[in-house]
Amino acid sequence: QVQLVESGGGLVQAGGSLRLSCAASGRTFSSYRMGWFRQAPGKEREFIARISSSGGSITYADSVKGRFTISRDNAKNSVYLQMNSLKPEDTAVYYCAASANFFTSRPGDYDYWGQGTQVTVSS
Repeated sequence: QVQLVESGGGLVQAGGSLRLSCAASGRTFSSYRMGWFRQAPGKEREFIARISSSGGSITYADSVKGRFTISRDNAKNSVYLQMNSLKPEDTAVYYCAASANFFTSRPGDYDYWGQGTQVTVSS
């Protein structure tokens, strides 16, 4: 069992930055592949970024490539999402998720989800 808690969301002006954190419980965090997703009102949950258990493999959605950076610290049971050059279209609830078996962009392949943190980007 893994519990995930996101933090770091808030209101920021376009062009600004935020750093999201996701703290995980459990002693097996380092074995999980981690992902960040977001969901805007009236839209489906969207893949943002994923990172392998060791951190050696990373993939981004085209919509955030070059602006967002995913990282993890297995010693701290945490995964992070650094978001730069934010745009109003980045406004959404952001979720971290853990997958025991898949390095994937599909939400259905993730086993555990956090409660989400709101990011609002004003124009």
